[in-house]
Amino acid sequence: MLDNLPMLLTFAILAVTILLFIFSKLRADVVALLSLLALFLSGILTSEQALAGFANSTVIMVAALFVVGEGLSRTGITAWLGQFFMQQAGDSETRLLLVVMIGTALLSIFVSNTGTVAMLMPAVVAAAWRIGGLPSKYLIPMAFTASMGGLLTLISSPPNMVASNALVNAGLGGFGFFEFSIIGVPLTVLAIVYILLLGRRLLPARENTKRLVDLEQSMSQLAQSYQLADRLFRLRVRNGSPLVGKTLAEAALGQTYGISVLAIQHDVQRDLAGASGRQRRQHGLREQLERLQEEGEQPSADTVIEVQDLLLVKGNPEIVAGLTYELGVGVQPIDSEKESLSDLLLSQETGVAELIVTPRSDYAGHTVAEARVAEAFGVQVLSLRRGDKLLARREARLAVGDSLLVRGNWESIARIGEDRDNFVVVGEPEAMARQVVKLNGRSLIAVLTLLGMVVLMAFNIAPAVVATLLAALVLVLTKCVSPEEAYRSISWQTVILIAAMLPMGAALEVTGGAALIANGLVATLGAFPPLVLLAGVFLLSTTLGQVMSNTATTVLLAPIAIEAAQGLSVAPQSLVMMVVLGATAAFMTPIATPVNTLVFVAGGYTWGDYAKVGLPLLLLVMAVSLLIVPLAWPL
Repeated sequence: MLDNLPMLLTFAILAVTILLFIFSKLRADVVALLSLLALFLSGILTSEQALAGFANSTVIMVAALFVVGEGLSRTGITAWLGQFFMQQAGDSETRLLLVVMIGTALLSIFVSNTGTVAMLMPAVVAAAWRIGGLPSKYLIPMAFTASMGGLLTLISSPPNMVASNALVNAGLGGFGFFEFSIIGVPLTVLAIVYILLLGRRLLPARENTKRLVDLEQSMSQLAQSYQLADRLFRLRVRNGSPLVGKTLAEAALGQTYGISVLAIQHDVQRDLAGASGRQRRQHGLREQLERLQEEGEQPSADTVIEVQDLLLVKGNPEIVAGLTYELGVGVQPIDSEKESLSDLLLSQETGVAELIVTPRSDYAGHTVAEARVAEAFGVQVLSLRRGDKLLARREARLAVGDSLLVRGNWESIARIGEDRDNFVVVGEPEAMARQVVKLNGRSLIAVLTLLGMVVLMAFNIAPAVVATLLAALVLVLTKCVSPEEAYRSISWQTVILIAAMLPMGAALEVTGGAALIANGLVATLGAFPPLVLLAGVFLLSTTLGQVMSNTATTVLLAPIAIEAAQGLSVAPQSLVMMVVLGATAAFMTPIATPVNTLVFVAGGYTWGDYAKVGLPLLLLVMAVSLLIVPLAWPL
């Protein structure tokens, strides 16, 4: 009995861990850490064994992939793809549903399925409202196809990487980069067909009052509140204008005329006079890349105004009209019906936000200039409003409750949000930033970095963890994502969950628990045909996966599946693949996977909705898996 005490303690800790996962009284990562500490304090694992998970290559790779996904988001790639998918849907509910599912699955190839759903959800909700539909008819299909899309490549979801790493640790060959697509493609198609033919009829028609941030709607509301549509103009700097050769600080357009210069577009042809054709082409390409890199960035006080420059400004219409003769510029009003305000004012670097002066604000009682709001936070103050009345920025003194419209780097806006003693930021600028579609030079860098990472992994040029770390570092060094954004983008809950659950597998192995479970599988199912064994592994995995993280389920069961396969003298790849498939087919509860949880509130769902739609799909996935897996990975 004493000889089995460590194993019994391990099973007891595992049982408590699973119960804590089921009842969700504590966060999953906290539960995993408690499990890790219990294994150490009970003497089952040494400190080195308990903490080994934090040095595991899978943990590092998952963290790096979050940074890669953030780089794609921050450079507008995911927002552009989301908008493109939504444009293909038109006004048809069936087409929208089909586009949502196909688009989600395709994005999940290169971006984590959790990141994919987080990026696309605002666009899907907005599209559903636009055609008069309900988000509840689209969000569960999006979550389910994201899970299936997570089976298309090695890096599409953490369970894939965990399973492959378990094979490598056992001295076996891991799964290839595209090897998962052998089963992932048919299962993704299956999920799409099922939802189109049957699943959509099981979805609830439930209206949720909590609306997500919609970029165009938010910009439209700001434009209406601050009368932006009538106050935006383009100024063409003519020959002989007194502005030529001056910096923005020297021109003093804000101090003299109350005009804010939002952007400056330089004339490409001005510097090409007398140049050869080759020089023109080289200069043109360089200029285009530089323009893509700088487009949307806020001009600095040192920016020099030159002949034929095009200035995007915001100011009083009567004052701007007078500049035609006074400053020698051509004035062109912005037609808000033809040009999107979000395209004009927002970019991956620059955004707008509305601030409210708090009762404790040190800035109350001062003018905007006296308070030096612009200098303190690195933003432009575009407008000041009190109630329904716009105030003169240069003269009015700030009062509690006043609203300021500011424009600056998204990082600067985030910094204002942290200064809660002085200002409250209205809305969700972070959510708006992720929906900016305008592409720039960094967008190209992000795409090339992603492709480079895939090539390194697909052709085994570099280990997967090295390829992902390299891609993440390139995106940081090229400023596609700042170091602060990179750290914030990492889902530390997921990272810690994986790292802290890996020691449970080690504990089961060193105490003989894994061998006991594996022998139990061999004894009960080994005498039956191989399909029964595969079905048993799938059912065990999917049962645990409904109540605990699919990643944690894979961490726990993959080593056991390998040991059971070795006990039966069969190839373990098929059993490990069934572990992944069972954990991925966790459709029946909102806590089974992060993607299920993400859409739970936004869709206004109940737990029963997941079971109603998910159970038939789970059974279909199991049936198709039992057909394909033995053929692709023979026992």
